[in-house]
Amino acid sequence: MDSKPSDATSTPTAPATGARGEEDGGHLIHRLDAATGRHAQDGAVELRIGILLWPRFPLLSLAGLCDALRHAADVGDQSRQVRCSWSVLGLPGTSITASSGVEIPVQEALRPGEKFDYVAVIGGLLPFMGSVDRLYLDYLRQVDAAGTPLIGICTGTFALASAGLMKGKLACVHPFHVDDWKRMFPKERYTTNCDHVFDGNRISCAGGVSIIELAAELIRIHCGPDRAAKVVHQMTVSQRSSSSHIARRHALGYASVDNEKLRQAIVLMEKNLSTPLEIGVIARLVDSSSRQLERVFLAETGASPSEFYRNSRLKYGRWLLTTTDSTVNDIAFECGFSDAAHFIRHFQQCYGVAPGRLRKALAKPS
Repeated sequence: MDSKPSDATSTPTAPATGARGEEDGGHLIHRLDAATGRHAQDGAVELRIGILLWPRFPLLSLAGLCDALRHAADVGDQSRQVRCSWSVLGLPGTSITASSGVEIPVQEALRPGEKFDYVAVIGGLLPFMGSVDRLYLDYLRQVDAAGTPLIGICTGTFALASAGLMKGKLACVHPFHVDDWKRMFPKERYTTNCDHVFDGNRISCAGGVSIIELAAELIRIHCGPDRAAKVVHQMTVSQRSSSSHIARRHALGYASVDNEKLRQAIVLMEKNLSTPLEIGVIARLVDSSSRQLERVFLAETGASPSEFYRNSRLKYGRWLLTTTDSTVNDIAFECGFSDAAHFIRHFQQCYGVAPGRLRKALAKPS
């Protein structure tokens, strides 16, 4: 019989299911807000982020970061900066134009790096990179000298590299900008197979919706998994049929994993549920060997990589069964099984009930 994933990779505050396997959103948020964060300290701000905007920055990156922080910072849908704080830094009295043409005013003058847990740079369109005031690059160097971690979002990593702050660091670069990176910074390492990369005191994010993943991870680290779970719940839309990574993360729960290679491997698995990757391929992508990855998975989750992968696909299948009207056959393919028979057999081994019977049981009125 397949072993189930350990608690280390499940959401600590997973919602109780009702007749259709769902919990009322308001009740779930209330439970998450009521949970005591493991890092909470008498209402003190636990995560402080200063934000620098480069000319023609993507508005989605700023909105994604700020909205994630505001959901984690307060109860319900209030937006007080209680547990998290954030501010757009820069030259007082100025504003920065987003790539969409929207003007964002500077909220606060450049403050010493030690005032923040992170300073995040949201880069802009590359032709405008050189138009930024040199004071901003000098400020980034001062922040680095103070020991405060720097975050490069979208082409913000290009800004860090331009300031000489990515030497020896691995950068997460959007596939669209790989050729630009290789041309501008030929000696610097990069990757494109993940949403974000932590490399010492440098964090880089490809941009787009990946910022939600990064923000949730920072929130998990500083504020606890209940805050991260609230962010994922509030910032995703449950669709009847979806293969997006965000939707799958919603289904699988927010993983709380400290081992970097294990975390990267799990993200790759979550992104490739419909067309599963070979374990050897995953090992190479996270710069490991199959044997090393096996040891890490067994030590941290109690399951081998293949068992963990299969159980994640089954967990996603269970979520689809209880939240959509998709047929069992369609769900089987969505979860990477060759046919419904294989899905049904493994599902029954894992959950002790056939998929069809589970759906019927949950569909009965309470």
